[in-house]
Amino acid sequence: MNAITEKLKRQSKDDFKGRHFEAWLIVQAVAWYLRYPLSYRDLEEMFRERSFEVDHSTINRWVLAYAPMIEKRLRQFRRPHCGSVRVDETYVKIRGKWRYVYRAIGKHGNPVDFLLTAKRDLDAANTFPSAIKTSVDSGLLHPDPVHYATKHLQQGIESDHFRLKKNMPKIGGFQSFNTARRTIAGFEAMLWLRKGFGYSGGWTVNDQNDLLARLFGLQKVNKV
Repeated sequence: MNAITEKLKRQSKDDFKGRHFEAWLIVQAVAWYLRYPLSYRDLEEMFRERSFEVDHSTINRWVLAYAPMIEKRLRQFRRPHCGSVRVDETYVKIRGKWRYVYRAIGKHGNPVDFLLTAKRDLDAANTFPSAIKTSVDSGLLHPDPVHYATKHLQQGIESDHFRLKKNMPKIGGFQSFNTARRTIAGFEAMLWLRKGFGYSGGWTVNDQNDLLARLFGLQKVNKV
């Protein structure tokens, strides 16, 4: 883990170039939005209580910019799976219309991959296995999988859908496909972070914040 975080630290020197707020505050705002069922206006008020004037639209831009970055960097911490993977799709609303998120998790809830699609058809269903082929190539999944369509095996991932969707916009959904794709990437990444990637030992919220800070070469995130 240390080798990965040192590599990310070297890559992150320009992540906050041109921003008018300190890096730790930006990462904290993004993490709170992705972790808890808070609106952008909730976060604006929370920062104002702490004597920081941050407009809700600014926090929105931060989430769209840094949520995919967090997801991309946390992917590097994923570990090989036990061989049993649950795959299922769930629904999200984008501009008032239903769209689909294909998701895969390991038997013990560890992350594998996800894919947002506009349609629920054969092409979309075939795209997702192709998308997680990189997990096979990198050794995260067994190279010779066997497929079972069994209801009881899906119960774990169906409950995991709730954890993903509980923070999503409730009325009308996301305003664009791009906004949904970027934000859902962050929601998934925060679930990965909270689950701990299958590493043994304690994994407190402070440990999670420490790793989040190290993704961006920071000493600390939660200063407020």
